[in-house]
Amino acid sequence: MTHALPLPDFTHERVEVITGRRSGLFIAAALHSSVLGPALGGARMWNYPHWSDALGDALRLSAAMTLKNAAAGLDAGGGKAVIGLPPGTVLDAERRRAAFLDLGDAVESLGGLYRTAEDVGSTTDDMLVVSERTEHVVGLPDRVGGSGEPAGPTSIGVYASMTATLERAVGTADVAGRRITVAGLGQVGSRLALQLAAEGAVLTVTDVNPAKKELAADLGAAWVDPAEAHLATADVFVPAGIGGVLTDEVIDALDARAVCGPANNPLAHRAGADRLAARGILYAPDFVVNAGGVIYLDLAAKQRARAEIMARVEGIGDVLRRIFDEADARAVTPLAAAESLAAERLAAGSARSALV
Repeated sequence: MTHALPLPDFTHERVEVITGRRSGLFIAAALHSSVLGPALGGARMWNYPHWSDALGDALRLSAAMTLKNAAAGLDAGGGKAVIGLPPGTVLDAERRRAAFLDLGDAVESLGGLYRTAEDVGSTTDDMLVVSERTEHVVGLPDRVGGSGEPAGPTSIGVYASMTATLERAVGTADVAGRRITVAGLGQVGSRLALQLAAEGAVLTVTDVNPAKKELAADLGAAWVDPAEAHLATADVFVPAGIGGVLTDEVIDALDARAVCGPANNPLAHRAGADRLAARGILYAPDFVVNAGGVIYLDLAAKQRARAEIMARVEGIGDVLRRIFDEADARAVTPLAAAESLAAERLAAGSARSALV
C-alpha cells in the first residue's frame, strides 16, 4: 500500500475471508451491496504490510463499487476481491495459478451475489483460471469469447470526464495546451497519457516503476518523482495509481485547478473533498470518472450491442456535468452530489426489492 488507511465502517452484506488452501495467501471477497443486483467488481492482487491492510482495501473498494455501479445506472451491486501478498512476495506461475483457483472458490461461496473481474495486479488470463472454479466471473480473454480487457473503455470514460472537468474548471473542454499531470502509468494511465499527448496537452507524468520513464520520453512529457507529482503546476492532476494519495498534506500543497483521474479512492479521507473545495480545486469523484470499465463489463456480459455500451461509457462526461451542476445548485461538493445520485438509485432499488 502506498498509504496505510483506516478501516472503513462495516456496512457490508457479507465478506468471505480465507487462507487459500492451495496458495496459502490471504484472500477476501467482499460483498457490500446486492440491492441493485448481483455485485460486480474486480479482483486486486497487491503487496500489503499486513493482512488487515488487504482486508481494509477490500472493504473500501467494495463500498466504492456500490456507489460506482449505482451512479453509472447499472443494475449491479458493489463488491471487490483482494489477494494480499506479504511485502516483497513475487509469485511464480504455479503459485499464481493456485491463488486464482483459491479466489474462484471464495467467489463461488457467495452463491452468485458477487461477480469478479480483472483489476490492479490481475489479468484476463487470471480470470480464465478463476472460471475453472466459478461461473461468476466476467472479462475473460477475447480468444475464448470473453469481453477482454476493460482498460480501454475505462480510459475513454476518464477522457470524457477530463473534458467535462476542464470545461468547468477553465472554461473549455479542449485539452490542447493544458497542463496535465498523470500520476500512474498503468494500463489506464498510459492510454490516457497517449491520447492527451496526441491532442497537444502539456504533460507531466510519473510512476512508481522507473522503467516508465521511457514512455514519458516517447510522449515528450516531463518526468517527476512520484512523491513530488502534486507539486507540478497543472490544470488537472490525474491520480491514476493506488488509492489514498490525496492526504491532507498533499491537498494543501497541490498545485492544480482540478483533480480528475481513474484511481479508486484517491482521497485518504472523505473530508479531503471539503479540503479541496476550500482551496478552490474542483474534484471529479473517482467512482464516476472511472466507471467506463465496469459499464463495459456489465453490459457486455448482458450481451448489449457495442454501440450502446460505448455510448454509455462516453456519456460519463454528461453524468459528471450533471453532478457539477447539482453541486453548485446545492452548495455542496461534487463528491456529496455524486453520493446523492447513487443514494437515490439505491433507495429506489431497495424499495423495489421490498415489494418482491
